[in-house]
Amino acid sequence: MTNADHPAGSAAELLAGQPLDATDQTVLDRVAALYDTIDPVPADLLARLQFALGMDSLEFELAVLQLDDDRLAAARADATGSVKSLTFTSDSLTTMLNIAADGPDRVRIDGWLAPAAAAVIELHQGDRLRSERADEDGRFAFTGVEHGLTRFTVRPLAAGRAPVAIPAVEL
Repeated sequence: MTNADHPAGSAAELLAGQPLDATDQTVLDRVAALYDTIDPVPADLLARLQFALGMDSLEFELAVLQLDDDRLAAARADATGSVKSLTFTSDSLTTMLNIAADGPDRVRIDGWLAPAAAAVIELHQGDRLRSERADEDGRFAFTGVEHGLTRFTVRPLAAGRAPVAIPAVEL
C-alpha cells in the first residue's frame, strides 16, 4: 500500500507547507546551539570570505610563503624573540617582511619589494585597512601595528602589473 492509497497522504505531506510552531523553533534552536558548540563558525570567516570574493572580482597574483630549509629558520624569531623575517614569492614579485616589537603590544613591519618598484602596500586586519607607499627602491614600513591575523596586498604603480595578494600571517 502506498501513500497514494491513503486519501489524506503521509504525515510529512500533511505538515508540508505549514508554518513553524513553538516546538519546531525549539528543536531548531537546540540544533543551532549544538553546532555552535561542536563546530563553531571561525571568528575570521567574514574577513576570509570578503577576501575570497575580492579575489574573484579582480585580477590578482597570489604570493606564497617561501619555506625551504634556509628560509625556515628565517621565518622564526631570533634568540631574543624580537625580529621575525618572512619572504613571500610570486611569479613577478618577492616581498620580504621584517617584523619587530614596537612597544609592548604592537609591532613594526619593514618591507622590501624585489624587483624594486614604487607600489601601494595595503595592510588588512579584519575590517581595518592601512596603506603605505613603497618608494622607488621598494622599501616600506608600517609602525604601531596591532597583533593578530594580518594580510597584505601589493599594488604596483607601474601600468599593466597585477596586484599581488600575500596570504594572512599571525603577528
